Amino acid sequence: MLGYTPFASLAALAVPLFAQPSLQQKIAAIAAEARGKVSVACSLPGTALNCDFNPRAHPPMQSVFKAPLAFTALHLVERGKLALDKPIRFRTGDRIPGAYSPLQDQYPAGEVDIPLRQLLSMAVSLSDNVAADIVLRVIGGPAVVDRYIKSSGIAGFHLRDNEAALHRDATAQYRNWFEPAGAVAFLRLLNDHPPITAEHAALLLGFMRETPRANQRVGGQLPTGTVVMHKSGTSDTANGLTPATNDIGLITLPDGRRLAIAVFVTDSTAGDAERDSVIARIARAAYDAAIER
Repeated sequence: MLGYTPFASLAALAVPLFAQPSLQQKIAAIAAEARGKVSVACSLPGTALNCDFNPRAHPPMQSVFKAPLAFTALHLVERGKLALDKPIRFRTGDRIPGAYSPLQDQYPAGEVDIPLRQLLSMAVSLSDNVAADIVLRVIGGPAVVDRYIKSSGIAGFHLRDNEAALHRDATAQYRNWFEPAGAVAFLRLLNDHPPITAEHAALLLGFMRETPRANQRVGGQLPTGTVVMHKSGTSDTANGLTPATNDIGLITLPDGRRLAIAVFVTDSTAGDAERDSVIARIARAAYDAAIER
């Protein structure tokens, strides 16, 4: 009969459609390879993109906090409490023995003056621990960042300790956390309608774009030339367990929109390359889904 399609043929056409895994299913499959706990969230305005995978978990954020730290410092600059080009003393007491810090490597004795702009750049772009703690000291401590982020409408952020405290006590990292959903809300606020000036928002996004870890994590499997602005965070590994391997970032799509994504890998027994790959593949899955939409 003309126009007749056998039922079996219709079924054959339908099976591939219904067999396609959802983005969340793809993320769950990738996350299983982390051999730990993985939590993910993402956002692309105007779409129903859903990356949610334990989005309200409380993973230790490690150096991810340095982006909210810079955000807070720039707010205080606008209130006249700080000045970007005013030198700040790197005191001998600011040193953190054994910590990653290009600033400390360059000036092992301390006692030099460094402009706030440079401290923020080093804290965000290079994840310099000593530079971050100097900024924390100047603004009044972790509680100032915690209050400002919450006052900006971001839920799921908790900062209690500075880098020096984290280096003294590895268990302290678990009380400094960022929900993936909260991290994505922070990224959307910074990108879409920041409470700081456009100039200062662009400055922070520029620091995040210069971060080298983009090539291994969020940006690791994206198309060549994709612009990524992000902040990673990583703990030490002890007895084969890595408490935190994280990345949050804004991925620029071909049409100019920016996809916000946060991926946290917690208490993983996988190796460095495997953990980085999990983050990179999750980011690529979200990117591909965003392109399809």
